[in-house]
Amino acid sequence: MRRPRPALPALALAATLACGALHAQGFSFSQQDDAERRAEAARSARIAEQLSTPCRADLLNKKIMVVIGEVQSDGYIVAQQQNYGPHFEAINARLRSLGLRTYTPEEIRRQIAQAEIDAYFRNDPDAALAASKRLGASFVLSGLITATATRSMVMAVNQVAVTMDFNLAGSDGRQIATARADSASYAGSDVRRMALTLVDEKADEVVASLYADHCRKAGFAAGGTSRK
Repeated sequence: MRRPRPALPALALAATLACGALHAQGFSFSQQDDAERRAEAARSARIAEQLSTPCRADLLNKKIMVVIGEVQSDGYIVAQQQNYGPHFEAINARLRSLGLRTYTPEEIRRQIAQAEIDAYFRNDPDAALAASKRLGASFVLSGLITATATRSMVMAVNQVAVTMDFNLAGSDGRQIATARADSASYAGSDVRRMALTLVDEKADEVVASLYADHCRKAGFAAGGTSRK
């Protein structure tokens, strides 16, 4: 009985046809690399432009309270700050590097009751004002983690999309700036770990956007006047 011959010629023909099809469509990996480099260059330029926004010295001296919460599957928001140390530090360190003054998590927990932080995430303006006054904060930056799980029909795994919404407000609750970072993963259910990866990837963009709006708008939000 004759043994079947290897199908190498057929494989080679298929590869040749595939390469020919890609060439006919004008595709090349170098083009993809060039597109990625252009996108990264545009991102870097945008961040640099935002970070060059002039900021008044008196505004830089006003302190910002950073708090982070997470939306649970039942819609309830948990905001125990000790659970989000790395998330906090990723944002806090960048704010400080720009000359902004912030509080450490320990300072926040020592001076503000957990119930007041929880009330802040429930959009309770009186609680937010009371907490800000007790801490001496002029601004509050909140980060809210939201995860949405769906079933991917293509890959037959759970797809978890993670979003972090940031809101910078004056101590009176008046909104100054917002920013959003989002990502998706096709595996895993550790929302906090995924959120940390997301923060690490997007922190530069988020902080640059918040910084630019803070320097442009915070004086007006606080009821102050702009200096030229």
